[in-house]
Amino acid sequence: MKKNKKKEKLTFSKKLFLLLRFVVIIILVHNIIIKNYENVFVCILTLILFVLPFFIEHKFKIEIPDFLEIIILLFIFSAEILGELNSFYTLFPNWDTILHTVNGFIMGAIGLSLIDLLNKSKETKINLSPIFVSIVAFCFSMTIGVCWEFFEFGMDNIFKLDMQKDTIINEINSVSFDEDNLNKVHHVQIDSIIINGQDWQKLYGGYIDIGLIDTMEDLFVNFIGALTFSIIGYFYSANHSKHQMKRLLIVSN
Repeated sequence: MKKNKKKEKLTFSKKLFLLLRFVVIIILVHNIIIKNYENVFVCILTLILFVLPFFIEHKFKIEIPDFLEIIILLFIFSAEILGELNSFYTLFPNWDTILHTVNGFIMGAIGLSLIDLLNKSKETKINLSPIFVSIVAFCFSMTIGVCWEFFEFGMDNIFKLDMQKDTIINEINSVSFDEDNLNKVHHVQIDSIIINGQDWQKLYGGYIDIGLIDTMEDLFVNFIGALTFSIIGYFYSANHSKHQMKRLLIVSN
């Protein structure tokens, strides 16, 4: 029965992979026809990311649980196709927040899996404590989250994109307005603001923070996702032989 269930789940993940790949190829062809090459690049990147989990499994002789594969595939599709190409990031204000939370959870699972594989390796001959394993998984997830924010910042500055979405603000607290250079914070309430002859207060409701608030929100929800998985990971590491998470989220060899 267990083997049959495994085959059913594997079949479902492969069917999902084929379905999502088919949808992306249709979108790719459409964008080639209308000569939208930026979207073509996103579609090609998505197809490459789809194959990555299966390539890693084959290359390193490991097994990624089908449930985790499904989450990864849906995450990639939601981020690139729905988020970027279909403007879900702007249509749904919390779309980016949800994805960053899920990313923190996924990266926590990958980080814990790496340590779990190391713990089980006969070559390393080490046995890390459950609390240490969960801390490493948390740190791994947060490091990936920080590196992604570095990537967004670099893309925005080099290619003039807006991956770090701006937030409208109505006040500024800064020591830059202190004429005496005494590091004293000045609070400026924005009642009106004219940029290039346009009243931004009327048009947009205030000024923009140039991505800082978005970045901190992304890191915070990544923290929540990473922390959640690290807590679950602690109990898995303490009694992994009986833990249901092993079958769903932990990579094995």
